[in-house]
Amino acid sequence: MATRLFLIRHGETRWSLTGQHTGRTDLPLTKNGEDRAAALRGPLAEVAFSHVLTSPLQRARQTCELAGFGAVAQVDRNLQEWNYGDYEGRTTADIRTVRPRWNVFEDGCPGGESAEQITRRADEVLARLRAMEGTAALFSHGQFLRVLAVRWIGLPVREALHFALDTASVSILGHNGEIPVLALWNAGADAGFPTLPREGRP
Repeated sequence: MATRLFLIRHGETRWSLTGQHTGRTDLPLTKNGEDRAAALRGPLAEVAFSHVLTSPLQRARQTCELAGFGAVAQVDRNLQEWNYGDYEGRTTADIRTVRPRWNVFEDGCPGGESAEQITRRADEVLARLRAMEGTAALFSHGQFLRVLAVRWIGLPVREALHFALDTASVSILGHNGEIPVLALWNAGADAGFPTLPREGRP
């Protein structure tokens, strides 16, 4: 299996600013989103990636290109954001006016993906990565990357609620011996990117 997975969330969009759930709506980055995505180029250039995969949605592809990997990235449709169905474009506060205790990681979305479906999709991505070697970069989306992280460490999808993830952030999934671990979480270049962990160190 790939020894390390770099999870890169796309840069800011106008809906990420307003807290609107953005699944398959294909929004571009804002100017600030472009700048923050470009700031990832330097730190990520220090990593020898064996594989670079990106969601087909333009906010992820733009981030991938601005970070310097557009020419080598492969599109993987499984890296798309959660399909929010009837809740597309709505905020959590708005949804909770009709479903007061709604939580996407437990309840899923009517007309979109359930928690069980997103779990299967994340597991499919990890199964693909098990056939690869080296270090992989995945340019994707907030909710989906949170699901991917909890599945990496063997937790049910509902636990993704506890893993906040900012736009234009980098997280690293790795191993401590045989144990899957979160080696780095929610680091951003604009906040002073920490030294990236060396291979094999959590």
